[in-house]
Amino acid sequence: MAVTEEIRRIIRNALAEDIGPGDVTSEAIIPPLTHLQGEFLVKEAGIIAGLEIVGEVFRQVDERIRYTPLVEDGSRVHPGDVVAQVEGDGPGILSAERVALNFLQRMSGIATMTRRHVDAVAGTKAKILDTRKTVPGLRVLDKLAVRLGGGTNHRFGLYDMVLIKDNHIEAAGSVKAAVERVRARVQDLAIEVEVESLEQLEEALALQVDRIMLDNMSLEEMREAVRRVAGRVELEASGGITLERVAAVASTGVDYISIGALTHSVNALDISLEIVLARQEA
Repeated sequence: MAVTEEIRRIIRNALAEDIGPGDVTSEAIIPPLTHLQGEFLVKEAGIIAGLEIVGEVFRQVDERIRYTPLVEDGSRVHPGDVVAQVEGDGPGILSAERVALNFLQRMSGIATMTRRHVDAVAGTKAKILDTRKTVPGLRVLDKLAVRLGGGTNHRFGLYDMVLIKDNHIEAAGSVKAAVERVRARVQDLAIEVEVESLEQLEEALALQVDRIMLDNMSLEEMREAVRRVAGRVELEASGGITLERVAAVASTGVDYISIGALTHSVNALDISLEIVLARQEA
């Protein structure tokens, strides 16, 4: 994974927010020329994600810090696993610690949550999608974590795909009117329409859009939608889908299942940075 300029900017902002004019605690306690070695220790099972981001955090704090990932992003990890090592200037390592862990723990939590859903629908054709319910300013990292967990990214923003939702339909007066207005102005983007009933499904199907979102439908309604569509358009299930329910939703035959909880309700994976050696350099 390439660390883009957008990701570098996110990291710069996070470091500026945390360190400000200086890490007063580390600078007061740790003498100059103190060399530290540390290990990133996993304390619960999950999917690791964000190791390359951690490397960029240390690079921005002090390019002389040596950071070595020991596993690849997207790998399964278990309690007691050491996933990376770091060594170098003591104050620099400790100044970067919290920002590095914040990224690593959140991204690993998202990847872990995603993999659980992906595993739950194994054997079906359904793909697990994320949504735009991400932390403002961190979307690129949240969506990267979804991919590392085996999921698929939905649109990145309001600019790269047309998604006609209930409020658009209400404002336009009908599904047909909303689609016609879009097609009058947008020619180069896929069009998805959200429907809340089988009647709306028929209206959207007649318009030959690229994908139809089945919003908060029952399993019976989803099965009937799949039967009526018969493969003519992609179907996406959305709304109130939990890990306990996702396999049943996938069994209806839909192509995609979008889940906001992958990014808006994630639990950070428990990971710590443990200092294992400290020495004073001459």
